[in-house]
Amino acid sequence: MKILAIDSSGLVAGVAVAEDDTLLAEYTTNYKKTHSQTLLPMLDEVKRMIELDLSSLDAIAVAAGPGSFTGLRIGSATAKGLGLALDKPLIGVPTVDALAMNLYGAEGYICPIMDARRSQVYTGIYTFALETAAAGEKTDEDGGMERVYRLQIIKPQFVAPIEEVTEALNRLPEEKNVIFLGDGVPVFHDRLGELMRRPFVCAPASCNRQRAAAVAVLAQRYAAQGRMENAADHAPEYLRPSQAERTRKEKERAQGGQEAGSHADP
Repeated sequence: MKILAIDSSGLVAGVAVAEDDTLLAEYTTNYKKTHSQTLLPMLDEVKRMIELDLSSLDAIAVAAGPGSFTGLRIGSATAKGLGLALDKPLIGVPTVDALAMNLYGAEGYICPIMDARRSQVYTGIYTFALETAAAGEKTDEDGGMERVYRLQIIKPQFVAPIEEVTEALNRLPEEKNVIFLGDGVPVFHDRLGELMRRPFVCAPASCNRQRAAAVAVLAQRYAAQGRMENAADHAPEYLRPSQAERTRKEKERAQGGQEAGSHADP
């Protein structure tokens, strides 16, 4: 199955094309320009480099959120536009799940943290578990055993203060280290040192940010499970209202209180 994957959910913008277990191309940037300036030129470059006929795609995958509201809208609009124009299904991949997939096969608990502002993070808690023996243990001609891992979701992606996240990690039963990754790590690094009561490490630059390739890998699995949707039906998953929505609701509450006060008996 050939999948075009897009991730513009955070500071990083990425485009990847994968066919079955082969990554054909990936283009990632993490430098200044907005995703509205970078995403389509990156797609054009990938298309040119691998002589991609867009009509040969089977599906379009997109990091569906949470993340930057503007970035998610840009990624969603791009994926929907392509899906509608090419008559291809979309596969929405949870952003935090895809981040965790960067550390495939890692031991310990995996905790991506994305800076959500207002002293909060978008996060989730994961680990990798071996598949069952029948599906996951294969012996080659020399007797070696292939180990196949499945991303196990301990706590699905959510938004919370970093204090709540670390408390959840500290309460986990097994004595495992925690691996943090994501753009929230440099923001909350010092607080992690203060709050964590179990050993932790931070992933290196090679795998600590969003990658469209990880979105493509999970999309292959979702497609096999039938987890696809029509392009017209796709919508990002924000996990919380935008700042503009919060401001509007606060104004409405304030106006409602003033009106109630003006109608009160003297």
